[in-house]
Amino acid sequence: MDSVTLNNISKTYNKKKVLAVDNVSFSVGKGELFGLIGPDGAGKTSIFRMLTTLLLPDEGTASVDGLDIVKDYKTIRSRVGYMPGKFSLYQDLTVEENLNFFATIFDTSIEENYELIKDIYVQIEPFKTRRAGKLSGGMKQKLALCCALIHKPTVLFLDEPTTGVDAVSRKEFWEMLKRLKQQNITILVSTPYMDEATLCDRIALIQSGKILSIDTPEKIVEAYPGKLYAVKSEKMHQLLKDLQAFEFTGSCFAFGEHVHLSFKDDEKDHQPELLNYLEEHGHKHIELQQITPTIEDCFIKLLKS
Repeated sequence: MDSVTLNNISKTYNKKKVLAVDNVSFSVGKGELFGLIGPDGAGKTSIFRMLTTLLLPDEGTASVDGLDIVKDYKTIRSRVGYMPGKFSLYQDLTVEENLNFFATIFDTSIEENYELIKDIYVQIEPFKTRRAGKLSGGMKQKLALCCALIHKPTVLFLDEPTTGVDAVSRKEFWEMLKRLKQQNITILVSTPYMDEATLCDRIALIQSGKILSIDTPEKIVEAYPGKLYAVKSEKMHQLLKDLQAFEFTGSCFAFGEHVHLSFKDDEKDHQPELLNYLEEHGHKHIELQQITPTIEDCFIKLLKS
């Protein structure tokens, strides 16, 4: 049985008449690490709030652990762990006081479920008497995860957990999620960082409340239509403009130190024509090579299709 199921879920915020979630359907298997990937405003938080029974859907149905999110909301709240995007613990309480408080709410204790949080807690234990508001971003993140796990949930919802933390903390956090997955906890994580998509078992790419694609990261990359090229020259700002004006350009956009380019027609090799064109426009030290698409490339392609 799937841990989480959504059937044609929609949500509109009436005051602004914003369709935040538009007829979304997907399922998450038990013990799966599932990523909801998309930019700010894509609908990720609204979906998580409905699945954790904090919002009611306008249309459609959904279940968590086989329980209906409307009829069985009390039972769902006792079974799931939720870590919202904004740090929401009590800033005036210490690390230990926050953990004890959340354990008490769920009628448990730190000791009872210590094995589950041990790998994370040992990293913040030296600061257990420090107020939560005085912790660094990475430490706040670890404390929030401990509080979300303290009652041993069957499903864990993490809403943009790595936003605003440093690269080292981000890496440590995903390593912690891999260890949690071994405990057979179903994990749903949302993130705007496309590079984190490859760390999930499966992902759903979402924009403007609509699902663009759902599959494993590898299969989404494999499904990229056509060939993709990385282009570089000494005049990068001018390069983008010139590539946009090239008659055979299908799409192009800045990507780090390169411009990623695809041609309208892949059946013919337009590379020699492109090199001549760029040289005629004064570009020097031109680099042009075919590359494997990233999840971000796939996302942009899906947006434009």
